[in-house]
Amino acid sequence: MPLAVHHETALPDDERRTRLYAGDLFVYAPRATTAALCDFARALAREAFAPHDPELAQHALPVERFAAILAELKPRFIHHPEAKRLIRAALDDFGCDPDLTYFDVPRLRTATSDGYLTTGIAYAFHPHRDTWYSAAQCQLNWWLPVSALSAGNGIAFHPRYWHEPVQNGSEAYDYAEWNRTSRFIAASQIGRDTRPQPKPEQPLDVRGEIRPVLPVGGTLLFSGAQLHASAENRSGRTRFSVDFRTVHRPDVEAGRGAPNLDSACTGTALGDFLRASDGAPLPGGLIEAHASGFGRYAEARGAS
Repeated sequence: MPLAVHHETALPDDERRTRLYAGDLFVYAPRATTAALCDFARALAREAFAPHDPELAQHALPVERFAAILAELKPRFIHHPEAKRLIRAALDDFGCDPDLTYFDVPRLRTATSDGYLTTGIAYAFHPHRDTWYSAAQCQLNWWLPVSALSAGNGIAFHPRYWHEPVQNGSEAYDYAEWNRTSRFIAASQIGRDTRPQPKPEQPLDVRGEIRPVLPVGGTLLFSGAQLHASAENRSGRTRFSVDFRTVHRPDVEAGRGAPNLDSACTGTALGDFLRASDGAPLPGGLIEAHASGFGRYAEARGAS
């Protein structure tokens, strides 16, 4: 069944989340708040790659130097207070209740062209659900292109698998172990990425895939349970994008969200999320409940 793609649909946040948990995608034109976030990311990238154009620097730099620049640029963006301030402004613009909405740190992503760097700090994501990586079933992903987008350098969604489970390696993934051993070695993974990551363990039918094309500063909003992948970039330019995730506290507490078809990972990423209003984390007991298996695939099978 094809998923619905909503363009500029003005729904209250509660109704929008319901549609996202049902598998729909939401696409929005640039707004002042989202354009400001992308402008900030672009300014940091230009400073980091100077005197080179960040989108063309891959043609002028050895891959090791390119990765080293990203190793400094990406954490700077992630932890910059201005990036968090701009996300709060965007969430307010989209009608999210700041006392109930929690967000994680923003990521600056890069997709280099023609296989220049597809591992480690510029990882080209295979088809996956974020829920295979210990995301809560109610996690929503906000994705914004910082550079010009086409169908060939954005994100590909595979709608067939919204209702169909995929054999995958999520059972071997533990979020705490990933943070301890794998997250901080990304910049060293050049040529071959040796970090264990959940991947499909069956052939996939990618017919009917959806590749939304947004203008710079636009917003693509989707469930973390969507099966999606990085489109292979053949544009000749590195694609920069920003993404962050949100959860709605009452949904976390109730176990509400997208259906869990096939995720069997361990732990939870909920400890990374901060309340939009004041930066407070979710309660420790709630995080522990999810880390201990609340709503997991094994429970869903046992209850069926």
